[in-house]
Amino acid sequence: MSVSVEENIALWREKIGNASARWGGAEICAVTKTVDAATINRAAKCGIRTIGENRVQELMSKIDELDPSFDVHLIGSLQTNKVRPLIGRVKVIQSLDRPELAREISRRAAAAGETMAALIQVNIAREPQKGGVPEEELEALLAECSSLPNLTIDGLMAIMPLADDPEEVRPYFRRMREWFDRLADRDIPDVRMRTLSMGMSGDCLVAAEEGATMVRLGRALFGERPKTH
Repeated sequence: MSVSVEENIALWREKIGNASARWGGAEICAVTKTVDAATINRAAKCGIRTIGENRVQELMSKIDELDPSFDVHLIGSLQTNKVRPLIGRVKVIQSLDRPELAREISRRAAAAGETMAALIQVNIAREPQKGGVPEEELEALLAECSSLPNLTIDGLMAIMPLADDPEEVRPYFRRMREWFDRLADRDIPDVRMRTLSMGMSGDCLVAAEEGATMVRLGRALFGERPKTH
């Protein structure tokens, strides 16, 4: 069945707008894992400005076919040996979660004469199977990132536990917003709290209500992903 991307975007833009109204709105980042470039480009005509890819290899295979108006973000976990092709091609790496990755991004960006923006991924629910810095180590990681050349931190990102009821994860969203506001009041060089990326198709409305500035929607916009083996 053909998915009406245009109708889905209009529907979710309204829902997210209503849920995030008290915070001034939240942007939709269209998650494009397994979605072909032609379908992704339809989203640009609907006003989607930011897209997020999970895997470097898949992103590189279609980036040249994407509408040039997109801001492309890498939202999946990132190995240090996969950093180089991202420099100068993506606007933001949303999954910076450890000092060695920060150092490699800085090194590669400096070598290319670029400055790379990133979000710090926080493992706010302390899930051992997920990436992200534990919140008690967040400030130390920010301090290290601040000391590195050619790297700027633009905010925070989090992936919440899967829950049958999104209300179960509301406290985690609230805590992420508390961190975001607290850090926004600090004067840390090259650290700016511009983006709080949290919430996906199943829990994005709660995320928007709790102060996300960006929600990441894939299934809600493009339909169910094909099964991969």
